[in-house]
Amino acid sequence: MKITASAGRGGDGVVRWLHAKGKEFGGPSGGDGGMGGDVVFEGIRDIAALARYRYTKEFKAEDGAPGEGNNKHGKAGSDMVVYVPVGSVVTNTTTGEQFEILEHGEQHVVLKGGAGGLGNQNFKSSVNQNPQQATKGKKGQAGDIDIELKLIADAGLIGFPNAGKSSLLNELTRAKSKIGAYAFTTLDPNLGNFYGYILADIPGLIEGASAGKGLGHKFLKHVERTKLLVHLVSADQDDVSAAYNTIRGELSAFEDGLAQKQEMVVLSRADLVTDPKELNRKMTELQKVSGAPVLALSVLDSESVKSFSDHLSKTLEAS
Repeated sequence: MKITASAGRGGDGVVRWLHAKGKEFGGPSGGDGGMGGDVVFEGIRDIAALARYRYTKEFKAEDGAPGEGNNKHGKAGSDMVVYVPVGSVVTNTTTGEQFEILEHGEQHVVLKGGAGGLGNQNFKSSVNQNPQQATKGKKGQAGDIDIELKLIADAGLIGFPNAGKSSLLNELTRAKSKIGAYAFTTLDPNLGNFYGYILADIPGLIEGASAGKGLGHKFLKHVERTKLLVHLVSADQDDVSAAYNTIRGELSAFEDGLAQKQEMVVLSRADLVTDPKELNRKMTELQKVSGAPVLALSVLDSESVKSFSDHLSKTLEAS
């Protein structure tokens, strides 16, 4: 998104005189003008935040008010706050300054309001008892602003193709990811809004992805932008340990930092294993190799989806 914006102009200083009983001209008392408002960009958890500005023609902060008598300063102008999705990079193309907004509530002043002018009280001296001068407020900064969203997902759903990532995203959010009984149904990340958090259904990974096989580096670059990894291992895998280790190995081979990200481990598509003992065996095996608690999940079981949803919500709140 490209916009033109301007900060507020500072209010003018004024020439005023102190009127006291029995003394008509008690000296200069003109106050300074108020500061012009700034143009401020603030990050919020809403990937569609920029849509609210689709028809906005002017991004302008309020001008400062002129000074008043009795040495009173003028009121400062209100800031113009522009809300952008977390992960946005805001560039003032006029000056080249760039700001990256990574947290909810994080603010950056991109255009500074003008200073208020000086009232005649400031010019009083021993040789100028009745100054007639005051200064005008200064213009605020103005410029062309470029806003680019580099997605930072709060949680990324990872795993082999057909591990149930798209189905889970659709259950947890209003996303409508394509679902099919074949590998690589998802070729680009799908996004969903989960109580204000961004979930990303990231394309399936295969052995050798760190060397460029399958979706390769394209997949792993998306993983770099996620805070929490939700690792899905399908219950129909004969060797769940090998499936888990393969994905972890690819993460480490691409960039060591990926393997250090916070992780949740899920035995997905649990409805495919009808024997409870076999299901428990696979959960135990997966827990042993991952060193983390394992949740069994089936999108066909509303209770397991709710349990997972509650656990994910608490984890995101704490992270």
